[in-house]
Amino acid sequence: MRDDERDLIEKLRKIEQLFVRPGTEGERAAAEQAFQRIRARLETLEQADPPVEYRFTLTDAWSRLLFVALVRRHGLRPYRYHGQRHTTVMVQVGKSFVDRTLWPEYQQFQEVLHTHFQAVTTRVIAEALGETDRDVELRETKALGG
Repeated sequence: MRDDERDLIEKLRKIEQLFVRPGTEGERAAAEQAFQRIRARLETLEQADPPVEYRFTLTDAWSRLLFVALVRRHGLRPYRYHGQRHTTVMVQVGKSFVDRTLWPEYQQFQEVLHTHFQAVTTRVIAEALGETDRDVELRETKALGG
């Protein structure tokens, strides 16, 4: 495994630790209790903030994979309807949970993965094709009809 992949995995683990996973056995027990409190709070919130059907349209397969993993980790069941694109994910969940937990967590993971994918893509293209990540030539707009 490359060092940049190890770094990426470590960054993702740190983000996850911010939300769920502790290090020591005592922290694990406390986190499990906290997770149970979160699930209980979710159930309570469902009464005040009943689950509604959300449609998340993600930009690509990688984003979808990440989002589905997070949704499942929170005990929710992702789905899609026949005829919907593969990048569409449906979830029944309360608005406050989406706003305070699910979406912010997804965005943090997505940012780290996007940065990593950009670096890997740039490096592979440079090594395989000898190109750098410089931009295309910028030209003035042509006049219409001429």
